[in-house]
Amino acid sequence: MKNFYKWFLVALLSCAFFFHQADRALFGLLTIPIQAELHLTDVQIGWINTVLSWTMALMMIVAGFIGDRFSRKWIITLSLMFWSLMTICMGWANGFVLFGISIGAFAVVMFLRSIATGSGESFYAPSAYALIAQYHKESRSVAFSIHQAALYVGLMVSGILVAWCLNCLGSWRKIFFAFGVAGFLLGVLFIFALKNPPCPAKAENTPHAGGILAGLKAFFGNISALCASAGFIAIVFVNNAYLFWAPKFAAEKFGVSVGEAGKGVMLYHHLCAFAAILAGGVLTDHFTRKFPRFRLGFQIVALLGGAPMIFWLGATNSWLNFLVFTALYGVFRGCFEVNTHASLFDVVAVQYRSTAVGLLNFLAFFIGGFSGVVMGDLAQKHGVRGFEIGFDVMAGFYLVGALLMALSFFFTFKKDKVIE
Repeated sequence: MKNFYKWFLVALLSCAFFFHQADRALFGLLTIPIQAELHLTDVQIGWINTVLSWTMALMMIVAGFIGDRFSRKWIITLSLMFWSLMTICMGWANGFVLFGISIGAFAVVMFLRSIATGSGESFYAPSAYALIAQYHKESRSVAFSIHQAALYVGLMVSGILVAWCLNCLGSWRKIFFAFGVAGFLLGVLFIFALKNPPCPAKAENTPHAGGILAGLKAFFGNISALCASAGFIAIVFVNNAYLFWAPKFAAEKFGVSVGEAGKGVMLYHHLCAFAAILAGGVLTDHFTRKFPRFRLGFQIVALLGGAPMIFWLGATNSWLNFLVFTALYGVFRGCFEVNTHASLFDVVAVQYRSTAVGLLNFLAFFIGGFSGVVMGDLAQKHGVRGFEIGFDVMAGFYLVGALLMALSFFFTFKKDKVIE
């Protein structure tokens, strides 16, 4: 029964992660019609995305500390229900007048999308990943790969669904309504389906998590954890720019429709990432038993392979080549992301793992948040050429991430490895 539940848990959380990521993709896919109806500039769109990342970054610090001290079941459930309600509200977003003061559409979207939705979503990851790790040890990479695969399913389905809805319904607002209602109903199911496991200290005979300073020291005093975080920061920096801006870039550069651009950007990229992450989970669990640094080395290779794909997808003048490069970029992205949290947990003690995920995501989303406004500014100044320059910068971030992770691989990992 225990063995059944640990995989049932992965299935439940994968459903939640589907909505977590699909919701984040919607805004990028629908940028053009949202801009047209609400009269938002590229710079304003960039700031909406950047503030979303910064909100998640700051709130994940809080979410990490809370996840090591309170019920992870209720943190996950309430997080899902709250961000789903905010997604529903996004379907009504518009300017209005309150007590004689005009509140513009930009301010409304900034609050609903960046602050409210971002705050809700930030509480999911620290508790979810730590809860999966609590039930999975030998099968950890496989469990994480299945959970991470839900990300790609969400992004693929959202691209297809947006294309269909725009053609059939012609309304971006109805899409936010549909995703929000479905996510909220899933949250209601979680109230009854998720178990409330014992705290990790009691479950695994480890010391209780100390105070805030102990959690900060367990992360920032750990060179290997910081090096692992560097790679993830590069991934998030590039992913944010791709998710928010690639659909518009493709539509403007190659002259395809909004629906076709969204489907092309999301479907092939995430389909290949989906396949890579499932295969990567089995592969890394197998080889890591014999070679403890395998996860880390696999991620470094993924970053080095992904960098030229990002550069070429921005540089090519062929729609077909663009789709090929987005697909190959997806393969390398999936190979990295299968081990994002497993690599971190290799060097962080169990009682600090929610805290570590919160701090990891704080750094990644805070720094990664700059990519949205950088791309928006470049696009507003230079048009399509600005997007191309932006993707050159993204490729450089991958190379820097690989270099920093290599420091752990060669110098610090052996010393910091956690024995479970």
